Amino acid sequence: MLQRNPGRATVRRAAAAVGAGLAVLLALGAGVLAGWAPQLGLDGAVSRALYAGDDRSALTHAVLEVLTAPGAAWFRVVVSLPVLFWLGTRKAWRTAGWVVTANVLAGPVTALLKEGFGRVRPAFENGGALSDGLSYPSGHSSGIATLVTIALVLFWPRWTARRRRVAVAAGLALVVLVGLTRMWLGVHFLSDVVGGWATGVAWTLLVALAFDALPGGRGALPGEEGP
Repeated sequence: MLQRNPGRATVRRAAAAVGAGLAVLLALGAGVLAGWAPQLGLDGAVSRALYAGDDRSALTHAVLEVLTAPGAAWFRVVVSLPVLFWLGTRKAWRTAGWVVTANVLAGPVTALLKEGFGRVRPAFENGGALSDGLSYPSGHSSGIATLVTIALVLFWPRWTARRRRVAVAAGLALVVLVGLTRMWLGVHFLSDVVGGWATGVAWTLLVALAFDALPGGRGALPGEEGP
């Protein structure tokens, strides 16, 4: 019978990941605020190298918009609705609560951070210059990191070891892809993307700790298959 209680090692690892994420977010944010030349220089070089160009075709732009969509708030809502319905049929209200909280508040948390750091987007004519929003950290990057982290934490107890490896690899690939699309589209710098990833992971695990949603906790799903 599964013990409904996350082990201390699991809690420690999650807390360490939260601390690491916050450290990355704040370190890169400090570089943005201070105008640290090495960081800004790397950001500029990577942006210029990856940007798809002001003269990109409509097809290229459409493909990039499709690939970047998993980081958008509406995508998280669409993906989460059937999961929440399923949790409701199981009367897993605490689990549903942490999924909703992590998902819904990820955007506002990122928006508050953007206001605090106040970074202007890249000045590409058909990229960042088209947006009135601020740049650091990337909302799409934090959004996809939030979604993938929720999925891994939520379903981890139900997966075999092989499925876990596949899920982690697929999740990382999706996170990286969305981050790249933000730079291909010219709407974010490299540090925006990395800061967004750090924000999403730290925020989601912090909420998981608050809701006791780590594997074995009251807000976690019981496992149905062995590791």
